[in-house]
Amino acid sequence: MDLSYLEQLIKLFETSTLTELEIDEEGSRVTLGRAKEQQAMFMPQMGGYPMPQQQAAPAPSAAPVASEPSVKTHEVKSPIVGTLYRAPAPDADPYVQVGQQVENGTTLCIIEAMKLMNEIESDAAGKIIKILVENGQPVEYGQPLFLLEIE
Repeated sequence: MDLSYLEQLIKLFETSTLTELEIDEEGSRVTLGRAKEQQAMFMPQMGGYPMPQQQAAPAPSAAPVASEPSVKTHEVKSPIVGTLYRAPAPDADPYVQVGQQVENGTTLCIIEAMKLMNEIESDAAGKIIKILVENGQPVEYGQPLFLLEIE
């Protein structure tokens, strides 16, 4: 593999939001990865073979709900830019629904970024009180996706 080509790959990877990149070309294999600061689980779009998972929990935000001041809420935010899908396949049931109780680590949705499917997991335990993004909608880094009621 040409050294200048490898340098270009590294520069592109550093400016992207990818957390891992693996290239197998002409008998050479290159794997690039980031520190465990972003959360994502990569899965090939068609294969369904999960790759190693990286976890980091963003700081929770708590805000009182107007009708019940003792209720705390938490926003689950997007760790990457991409397209949100609420189900693992077009004909499958959504991962979660409003009113459903979820635990820390429960898969909430998938965000497709650069042909990679990233499972987005809950970073808190609670009840889903609002789904903030529609299926197939593009999302930005840090955009709130789900609102949870936490104890």
